[in-house]
Amino acid sequence: MNILIRRIALLALFIPFALSFSSCGYNSIVGKRETVDQSWSQVQNVYQRRADLIPNLVATVKGQANFESKTLTDVIEARAKATSIQVNAKDLTPENMKKFEDAQSGLSGALSRLMVVSENYPELKANAAFMALQGQLEGTENRITVERKKFNESVQDYNTTILTFPNNLTSGMFGFTKRAYFEAKAGAENTPEVKF
Repeated sequence: MNILIRRIALLALFIPFALSFSSCGYNSIVGKRETVDQSWSQVQNVYQRRADLIPNLVATVKGQANFESKTLTDVIEARAKATSIQVNAKDLTPENMKKFEDAQSGLSGALSRLMVVSENYPELKANAAFMALQGQLEGTENRITVERKKFNESVQDYNTTILTFPNNLTSGMFGFTKRAYFEAKAGAENTPEVKF
């Protein structure tokens, strides 16, 4: 009988404790963290799609006998660097995000130079495979922009939740930490100068 009373007393103490945690935002914070993780996975998916298109693009461009090999080498090296840097959703610190962004920006720059140089090769611009790959890359770049925006929105929602009262008490108690955003590169706010 004494054991039964102790169990009932423990249960009576546990129920209000459990109810207080359900109203303190723990479940909401977990849900928002999972949304951030899912958004990050989608960002990685679209970057991977871009990386997967590059070998075909390089192979198509190599078909041009006198195409500048340095440009192709730069693209290949930038792709290797970009795909070597993987950031786990749980390690989205500003430092890790910067490494990831720098590697991806290097690849974007190399691809941009490739597209500019390809303008000097009329046969390449007439190549159906090249034009199709170029269109797919453009579409993928648009997807990257969309997914980065969605990711930043989910990070903002999560960070706001864990930093506002009373959720900040719960987030501190259970070790929920801020996640980093994608940030625009320095100078991105300036319109590029076009000279003819």
